[in-house]
Amino acid sequence: MKFLKLNKTLLTALVLSIVLYACKKERPTETADLEKPEIAAVNPLGNIQVCTERSLDGTTPRGALLKSTKWTPGTTIKVSLNGSTAAIRAKVIQYAKAWEQYANIKFNFVTNDNTAKIRVSFVSGDGSWSYLGKLTPSTGATMNYGWLTASTSDSEYSRVVIHEFGHALGLIHEHQHPLVAIPWDKPAVYAYYAAAPNYWSQAEVDNALFAKYTTSQTNYSTYDKYSIMHYAVPNELTTGDYEVGWNTVLSPTDKTFIASVYPF
Repeated sequence: MKFLKLNKTLLTALVLSIVLYACKKERPTETADLEKPEIAAVNPLGNIQVCTERSLDGTTPRGALLKSTKWTPGTTIKVSLNGSTAAIRAKVIQYAKAWEQYANIKFNFVTNDNTAKIRVSFVSGDGSWSYLGKLTPSTGATMNYGWLTASTSDSEYSRVVIHEFGHALGLIHEHQHPLVAIPWDKPAVYAYYAAAPNYWSQAEVDNALFAKYTTSQTNYSTYDKYSIMHYAVPNELTTGDYEVGWNTVLSPTDKTFIASVYPF
């Protein structure tokens, strides 16, 4: 995980950019199907649900406003859970509160309150995503859980909810750490993410997986392959013998780093 050291020029250039993290399932177009007829509808590695980095103005500012997205330590953040069932909302509350143990932040959970800074929806088919930190639009959802159901496992609730609330606290993806050295098998990665459920172009893969933050842009802890903010990286998508599993809980580094960002 990492936080950006903003100079005045960078801040001025990017101050209006609001980053949206979205794990979205995109339907293929006819053109995409024609261009990639060799790609099977089902990936042999299973469906890796991941987040892409997007902004409201169509640019990819690579989290350059991360410091500006930080909440003030000690803040109580109102979170409105809108829709779904009481049982599913309770699961979200249960796992989101994991951050409160280590960060000087409190979540005040309510329902159907449009004045809340974080507004959570449960729109099936829209993926799971969150706006970054305190920079959120004034209307509409700021976070969504598109695949959480009554039958979803507790480990998946833990993985997805803690991850998205990490974004809501201003954290970015660990696999784009400045010092990361994942030995990606790029042809295999391109082929995997071009298929269902992602249907990504090579440019989208480059931006979401291979692009890294620079040391001049970021403040960061030691790279942590066990971070809740890390993508799963199957061995089949790397060269040699390297993989990252499905991280479902806060790692020791997650805990110490978030405590340094939001100290008590």
